[in-house]
Amino acid sequence: MTTDPRSPATALQGSRCSGCSVSVYPADDACPRCGGPADPATLSGAGTLWTWTVQRYAPKSPPYQAPPGGFVPFALGYVELPDGVRVAAVLDVDDFEEVRIGMPLMVTAGEGVPRARPTTGHKGNS
Repeated sequence: MTTDPRSPATALQGSRCSGCSVSVYPADDACPRCGGPADPATLSGAGTLWTWTVQRYAPKSPPYQAPPGGFVPFALGYVELPDGVRVAAVLDVDDFEEVRIGMPLMVTAGEGVPRARPTTGHKGNS
């Protein structure tokens, strides 16, 4: 498969089974459900937060490389896409108190783990 989810920030490049239509991210040559062939597919980046947590300690190194100012806690969640895929992504939010399950997010691929940002105009609600 020629797609690389670590390429510069872009749409999510997954795959879709030609037999049973299951979509996956990152892309794979074979379907995880039926084992049939899977074709490259661009997945919708718009989704909703399925669950989340705050990473309060630095991940193992390598591969993690601390930023110049040192480790800073960050939110990490699963974003459910309309394609039926849940994508693990770093949540780019200013305040952890604003994060709510079900909030609308836009996910983009980039170097490393995908990133998700609240859609424009979102205000956290319970």
